[in-house]
Amino acid sequence: MVRTLTIAAERWPIRGGFRIARGSKQDAEVVVAEIFERGFAGRGECVPYKRYGETVDSVLGELEEAAADVREGMDRVTLQGRMKAGAARNALDCALIDLEAKTRRIPAHTLLGLPAPGPLKTAFTLSLDAPDQMALAAAAAAGRGHRLLKLKVAGAGDLQRVEAVRRAAPSAELIVDANEGWSLAELEIFAPALNALGVTLIEQPLPAAEDAELQDFVSTVPLCADESCHTRDDLPRLLGRYSAINIKLDKAGGLTEALALALEAQQKGLNLMVGCMVSTSLAMAPALLLGSLATYVDLDGPLLLERDRDPGLNYDGDLVRPAPSTLWG
Repeated sequence: MVRTLTIAAERWPIRGGFRIARGSKQDAEVVVAEIFERGFAGRGECVPYKRYGETVDSVLGELEEAAADVREGMDRVTLQGRMKAGAARNALDCALIDLEAKTRRIPAHTLLGLPAPGPLKTAFTLSLDAPDQMALAAAAAAGRGHRLLKLKVAGAGDLQRVEAVRRAAPSAELIVDANEGWSLAELEIFAPALNALGVTLIEQPLPAAEDAELQDFVSTVPLCADESCHTRDDLPRLLGRYSAINIKLDKAGGLTEALALALEAQQKGLNLMVGCMVSTSLAMAPALLLGSLATYVDLDGPLLLERDRDPGLNYDGDLVRPAPSTLWG
């Protein structure tokens, strides 16, 4: 078996910029891993995330260290014990799945024992902004057919933001994502008000290190763990604190662990959201396979970019459909 690994850092401009509670950015910085074998190529894309101590350089370094193992034929099962969960392992895991599917000439969903992906309704994310600006963005998104809106919030002024969005998009389903930006005192105030505004889900209200404060908290709006949930190892401490988890391949370290996490979380009674970082359709395509298991799908990363890969996933209003297999899987 002769394999080669190539890695590359890429920068994709974000349309209008993107802001959450922790900061803002103008570009999506991604790393792509590509494994070549016998005329086939498997690809995977990841997003290094500063919140978890990752940078483009650190992820490139991890992938370079793994190159010898890849050349020697490391498979995705062995990969799980060779690299820690995170962006670098995600890129390799997805590349290995893509490569295996191609060399065996079967779709990736068949390889993984999942149903063929079909059209799924995805959330559309509204970047953190002043209430009037978020209202304008909500009205525009609703006009394009987005029925599920995810609002980035940060604390002060959040009720005004949600109220403004609700007025602008009265029939939309709303998810509120605090990205660890609230205190328990704020959650106690916000939750009843958000419930009255018809908010369906509150995502990661408190910092991950403060999850214990949620143990005896009864929320009028279901709570979803994001930054608090990376792999199956996190599940025991989330039970009784959250009713749902947001699975992202960059946190889980690839689709292999993400699928195992999804199945175990469901067995424990947790609802699922499949989420993403701001990135291209190459990162969305593996995550799309989990969509059939999830209550919520949030795979709008390419819609936030100035441009996407060609071919990319097919977006029509709030529906996302698989792309040709030439993209992935």
